[in-house]
Amino acid sequence: MIRGGVGYSTARNPRSAAAEATAAALAQAGISRATGALCFATPAYGAAYPMILRTVASEAHTREVAGCSSMGVIAGETEAESGHALAVLVFGGNEDEIRATRFFVPTLRGRAAGVASDVAATVRSKLGKSNLLILLADTYNFEAEATLEALGTELPGVTIAGGGASEDGSIGETFVFCGDTISSNAVSGMLVSGEFELTLANSIACGLIGTAHRVTAARDNIVIELDGRPAYEIFAEAAGPLATDLRRALTYIFVAIPVYENADTIERGQFVVRNIVGASEEHGVIAVAFQPKVGDTIGFVLRDAERSREDLKATLDDLNDRLDNQTPPAFGLYFNCVSRGAGLYNIPGHDSAYIRRALGPVPIAGFFTGFEISSLAEQTSLLQYSGVLALISGKK
Repeated sequence: MIRGGVGYSTARNPRSAAAEATAAALAQAGISRATGALCFATPAYGAAYPMILRTVASEAHTREVAGCSSMGVIAGETEAESGHALAVLVFGGNEDEIRATRFFVPTLRGRAAGVASDVAATVRSKLGKSNLLILLADTYNFEAEATLEALGTELPGVTIAGGGASEDGSIGETFVFCGDTISSNAVSGMLVSGEFELTLANSIACGLIGTAHRVTAARDNIVIELDGRPAYEIFAEAAGPLATDLRRALTYIFVAIPVYENADTIERGQFVVRNIVGASEEHGVIAVAFQPKVGDTIGFVLRDAERSREDLKATLDDLNDRLDNQTPPAFGLYFNCVSRGAGLYNIPGHDSAYIRRALGPVPIAGFFTGFEISSLAEQTSLLQYSGVLALISGKK
């Protein structure tokens, strides 16, 4: 039987925090020895990360420990977005049901294919009938889209979920954990394999404004025309009153790109969001964080609390329809964008409270991410402003 548990601590002493959180996780799981453990810790613990990981490994009696730094951590219904906070997830079960294989790959820049090849070389022989590759990356150095595309070629059919490590701006670096190794400019994570049911769900904090538009002129990352009109005009219409304060507008208005090639519309659950990095009323153009082509379909979306809340509720309703009531999830992971916490909703613990209300007391741990990774419309995608929930249940 697959079992999982989550523990949490805000103790300032790093060894005490790790021991407290791991003990609580083991107790909730009802196990004395874990198959694997994941640990997420805020920058307040800084140089103590190696001590934390050694303590988690010792207390959980497993070498398979991975995790990352995070601006905030998630444990059950608790979301801590500042100060000392540490979350630990442990899981275990029959070896045929669930196994854990940690991985670590340094040096990311300019070698997306090599990173994917190194990850695949570590985990390929450990693949089971069911697989979840939990990928944790240094947000500032990870070449996400190229690496994910290469991983899809190296590990076809393997589900990938995870996110970018984060920090509170006090350090300027993010770190990933593997065993007791701590590094920036690296990826780490864990392959969870065996024979289990895996269910993924993605929620986004943005809703479409108006209709989709066709790119009719573009150069590099500059959108010159949409539907034959200056791109800035279309953007300003979507932004409404926000357009009078461009800096503020660019924190709320983004571009939506359908995941299906040649799509004429933008549908819920079938688009990714990318930032608008600049706009010029004088020249009638907008600059975006990707390279659009003439003929592409794009739209504009607005990030706000109400749209985010409604999408999360709809996502959880859909998720419940997919879950089997006879085999409830043993545990889960939640990768939640740093833009979706108390700063968006003006209350702490928003998403976790909705998840608990929808799923009941499933042990769920996670962290606030620099970006998110999940399957979207049957392909692995880089997500932004999203919450990714991965649930593992025993087989029927």
